[in-house]
Amino acid sequence: MAQPSFVPITEADQVRGARRLSVPDQWLSDRPGDLKGATRPTGTSHGTPGPDQGFALRVARRFEDRLELTPGEDHEDVLHGAAILASKRAGLLGRAPCVYDLDAVFALFGFLVVDPPNALVTERRRMFAAASRDYVVQRALVDAVPDESLLLSADELSARVGEWRASLVPTPVPGPTPAI
Repeated sequence: MAQPSFVPITEADQVRGARRLSVPDQWLSDRPGDLKGATRPTGTSHGTPGPDQGFALRVARRFEDRLELTPGEDHEDVLHGAAILASKRAGLLGRAPCVYDLDAVFALFGFLVVDPPNALVTERRRMFAAASRDYVVQRALVDAVPDESLLLSADELSARVGEWRASLVPTPVPGPTPAI
């Protein structure tokens, strides 16, 4: 609001001029953490970014009473491990995690099946051990499941519980043919 010129004010109360900022230079991706190129790097320990990934743990809690855990499996480890795998699945699809992501993860490891194969129980017990508190275990768990398996629906994964090894073995990435 403008101040009338006939009102006496002290010099300290007078309106000061605004600071003028210079026009910024062109932005360059030259910091160590900046991505180079149009695609994000892939591979082990690179992660899968996505929005609101922490919500997966809240949704995982809805499955607590439906989980079929065997002796030696920790409830919190299973929930945390499933939440980070569901976050990866949602990130691959370009959205936030939802109940369908957790449904697919629990189906992949047979946590919703009353009598899963013994070999699957042994493997999932090893993979999910300490997943609620150990970052290295979390990264190994996420890297162990190939993207192709996570992108299947829960119904497809439930039908494949008997052939679970095929879902956990990554498909080889075609590379350059060796020179003879």
